[in-house]
Amino acid sequence: MNQNNYKKIASELSVQEKQVEVTVKLLEEGGTIPFISRYRKELTGSLDEVQVAAIRDRFQQLTDLDKRREAILKSMTELNVLTPDLEQQINTAETMLALEDIYLPYKPKRKTRASVARERGLLALADKIFEQVNIDIELEAAKYIDEEKGVGTAADALAGARDILAEHMAENADLRAKMRDLFLNQGVFHSKLIKGKEDAGQKYKDYFDWSEPVKSAPSHRVLALRRGEKEIILTLDIEVSEDAAISILEDMFIKGKNPSSSQVALAAADAFKRLIKPSMETEVRLLTKKNADTEAIRVFADNARQLLLAAPAGQKRIMAIDPGFRTGCKLVCLDEQGKLLENTNIYPHNGNESSKEAAKTVKYLAEKYKIEAIAIGNGTAGRETEAFVRAIGLHDTIIVMVNESGASIYSASEVAREEFPDKDITVRGAVSIGRRLMDPLAELVKIDPKSIGVGQYQHDVDQTHLQTSLDDTVISCVNSIGVELNTASKQILSYVSGLGPQLAQNIVDYRNKNGAFKRRSELKQVPRLGEKAFEQAAGFLRIRNSEHPLDGSAVHPERYSLVEKMARDLGCGLDDLMKQDQLRKQISLQNYVSETVGLPTLNDILNELAKPGLDPREKFETFSFSEGVNAITDLHVGMTLPGIITNITAFGAFVDIGVHQDGLVHVSQLSNRFVKDPNEVVKVSQKVQVKVTEIDVARKRIALTMKTDEAGPVKPKQKKPERMEKRPIQKLREEPETDIAIKLAALKSKFS
Repeated sequence: MNQNNYKKIASELSVQEKQVEVTVKLLEEGGTIPFISRYRKELTGSLDEVQVAAIRDRFQQLTDLDKRREAILKSMTELNVLTPDLEQQINTAETMLALEDIYLPYKPKRKTRASVARERGLLALADKIFEQVNIDIELEAAKYIDEEKGVGTAADALAGARDILAEHMAENADLRAKMRDLFLNQGVFHSKLIKGKEDAGQKYKDYFDWSEPVKSAPSHRVLALRRGEKEIILTLDIEVSEDAAISILEDMFIKGKNPSSSQVALAAADAFKRLIKPSMETEVRLLTKKNADTEAIRVFADNARQLLLAAPAGQKRIMAIDPGFRTGCKLVCLDEQGKLLENTNIYPHNGNESSKEAAKTVKYLAEKYKIEAIAIGNGTAGRETEAFVRAIGLHDTIIVMVNESGASIYSASEVAREEFPDKDITVRGAVSIGRRLMDPLAELVKIDPKSIGVGQYQHDVDQTHLQTSLDDTVISCVNSIGVELNTASKQILSYVSGLGPQLAQNIVDYRNKNGAFKRRSELKQVPRLGEKAFEQAAGFLRIRNSEHPLDGSAVHPERYSLVEKMARDLGCGLDDLMKQDQLRKQISLQNYVSETVGLPTLNDILNELAKPGLDPREKFETFSFSEGVNAITDLHVGMTLPGIITNITAFGAFVDIGVHQDGLVHVSQLSNRFVKDPNEVVKVSQKVQVKVTEIDVARKRIALTMKTDEAGPVKPKQKKPERMEKRPIQKLREEPETDIAIKLAALKSKFS
């Protein structure tokens, strides 16, 4: 990679050129983002994960740009059209679009009207006209009449010449840049309902006749419009002022006022309508889609991170219930490690006798297995099942509603079949619900991040980009928490820095054959786990009660000798150093600075010694929905309810209030102060108090507010003019996909 690219990245990301160069080198050597940001701070200048990922991504973009540049130079050389001026333009082009604009006139293409005109010998006429000298156009054109070539009249000759001129103008790089700017800054999205699709397109009712500037259209709306178009409900166009566009063409290419200039003007108008407008519309659609994808994926990844890092209840004996009405509820009991102890069916909603029998079963199993917490899925019959369990009166037992999004995906997966080959999918789903209460991260990593219920339009965005982002997110979460080596599943191990699926399986196989790992260094005996993988992974793997005290911490084995020296210098053991704050306060970090270890790493070590292996996630808190509020019909305007944030979008946050249909707190209703980004004030899984401001039972839409009374009482929304109704409450459910609609109304970064 040339040095100019390092400078470019450093300038764009506001870091030093040396930081970029070192980070790229570490990445190329196989370093992972968590490892580099955690254990190579001296080399990178303490760049965090976000900065390292940004360098990685920009480096890849510039690498791709350089590869395309080389391919274009090679092609133009072979075509014998590369001039010193063109070579200079290509070498200084900073974007892929700029490169393609330069290459466009020389790019091999299929037959066009202009190429046909050239074959008929009309290029010289086109050149003559383009000079715009005051000549007799008809007389000049008559010279090119040739019946054999298909030029029967002077008018035919002029038409062919104009085709050549139109293509020449449309392929001009400077013009394309100006037109692109016009479409991006003055273009307007316009959608209309396709006739006869009124009923099928009710979820797109807001967009039956919708206009919005391209430059200000938010990502979620761009994706909604495109989905409506894809489902053949809407037409979607990008409109600009034709006069403004043709004015740009005329300013660039009209040199006078004579018959030749008139022909150029005709060619310019044709160039815009036939060539430039369709091309620019396609480009702008792609650009806005790319930008919308980026924003949607960012929001999705942020939500996934918050859900993955939700507070764990910890190792408890769990009863988990996957609720249902007619088919009953699947009940499972799990030990502290999540191992399935027993499973059965209960039928609490099938009549009085069935309910009594179900209550006996729950009480018996709770006593038999000394159940400490009961996890109930929040799907169909969830609230009713919760009320049933609470009525049993199990004292000192926590009862928690658990978000079951994706549990059905897990229960039918190969992972679940491997864990429970002799159990049906309902048992597997209930086990997943229980384990989510114990440790959301450990269980959710078994599910495709796209299925955990926090995304919007995830099937519409760039799937490679989405998967990369979500994988980045999961890896970041797993490594920020650390993984218990002797109990971790192969799924969570596969996300540990430096491992992956195969090494994760090898670790589990080794553990099954040889028993629990006694020291981190024993990892080197795992087949195919070499020095590089050990270096990348060891610091993120924990062994409680290991033979070496530091194995349960985030201190990397490469720094054990340094910590041991600290202990020796203080005349104490490692255990004492980790337990006694007074001893650690005596350490002068400056005494341990070397060429390879600086203060950033030393401070990390000291912090880790104080709280070795501490789980950074928040403390688990119980939560209950309002009793007696189980369906949307139980709501009324002005009601205040507890809720849980289930999803965050650019336009607000969705809140589960226990009625099987999430409500929307529009961004304008999140706080008494102005909120630009909902993530400023809320996060996924956060417990909140909300007030109902509007209910639409027919469309299953609930509008909520989190504003406090200091701003005045919350009033029901008044009927607004037709145009204004295309705002918060009508955008409540722009995600039409059935599963997501249920979950939203009720992981994900980047790894190539």
